[in-house]
Amino acid sequence: MDVTVVIVNYNTCDLTRECVSSVFKRTRDVKFEVVVVDNNSSDESCEQLAREFSKDKRFLLIPNSTNLGFAKACNQGIKIARGKYVFLLNSDTELIDNTLAKLLAFANERENAGVVGPRLLNSNKTIQPSVYRLPTLRRALQQYWFGKKGILDKYAPEGDVPLKVECVVGGAFLITPQALKKVGFLDERYFMYFEDLDYCRRVQKFGLAVYYFPGTRVVHYHGTSGKNIVSEELQWKRLIPSSRIYHGVVIHHLIGLIIWSSQKIQKVFW
Repeated sequence: MDVTVVIVNYNTCDLTRECVSSVFKRTRDVKFEVVVVDNNSSDESCEQLAREFSKDKRFLLIPNSTNLGFAKACNQGIKIARGKYVFLLNSDTELIDNTLAKLLAFANERENAGVVGPRLLNSNKTIQPSVYRLPTLRRALQQYWFGKKGILDKYAPEGDVPLKVECVVGGAFLITPQALKKVGFLDERYFMYFEDLDYCRRVQKFGLAVYYFPGTRVVHYHGTSGKNIVSEELQWKRLIPSSRIYHGVVIHHLIGLIIWSSQKIQKVFW
């Protein structure tokens, strides 16, 4: 088995159906399987997904009795994966070309590859920012106090040349055998948010690289899956504990102070 596609579903039945269908319809030249982990959806996702795909031996559905969060659900899929590679794919995505074969061919040519992210597109096929610089205290100071805009914002590298980057978003996230061996699973302390930043940071600590590969594309209906998980207010509440875990409590509060003070200064002078 070349690759296991792991999709976490929570009340996004129609989106997940389209996502899974796109994997089956638009994947050629590689042996793959699709594992959908359902986090106790209430929209009959399990019944509909099983009815549509269970006859295909390449499809497996894992129903959870509670919402375990994104990282734990992904790890459930990774632990049973038969594929050499693991491709984490958001339920609100759609493959539009032979994505898996292209990603694997690219990763196979680079022994140091730990994570590879394809180019993400918006629904209108414009390029979607999908690359991060890892957040640090220094970069927070540069952006919020010294006016170096965009340092901590997602961006889309220009051109069509593959690049080493610091982090790609977890919406379409190929994990290589080297990373699975050295880095292992996602950190399950993250219920939601920061798990992709954390994994890319660990990948680089183990001497592997994160690549942005614009040679293949995935449509990402950005934010659609997250809206079904929690309200905007609760999403913010999920973000705070994840930031504490990622940065550590002291750095988390220092960054918060930097952002707060910057906002206060702007109100005074603007």
